[in-house]
Amino acid sequence: MPLLDFAAIAAQLPQSWQSTCLGQVGPARIKVLRMDGRAYEEETHDYNEGLLVVSGLLRLSIDDKEICVDAGQMYLVEAGTAHAVLPGSKGALVIIDV
Repeated sequence: MPLLDFAAIAAQLPQSWQSTCLGQVGPARIKVLRMDGRAYEEETHDYNEGLLVVSGLLRLSIDDKEICVDAGQMYLVEAGTAHAVLPGSKGALVIIDV
């Protein structure tokens, strides 16, 4: 995999909240997206999802609790866990699907 600048790639994406897959390492898909402050509806996956904040802040709602993930931090959403993005989430986000 070549050298990747996640923040620069996210900034160039034409639409926020639309991820682009950058590659795969073993079974893990690595995606990046741009957050723009808007909320994103609740979703559930049948796989684990790592949410790594490259820049900005991710505000999650899980089990009616707010979880703030700062730049440099990652939250692991376990398979089958419903999660939503709250308003105010901005910056670049890397998603690792396993």
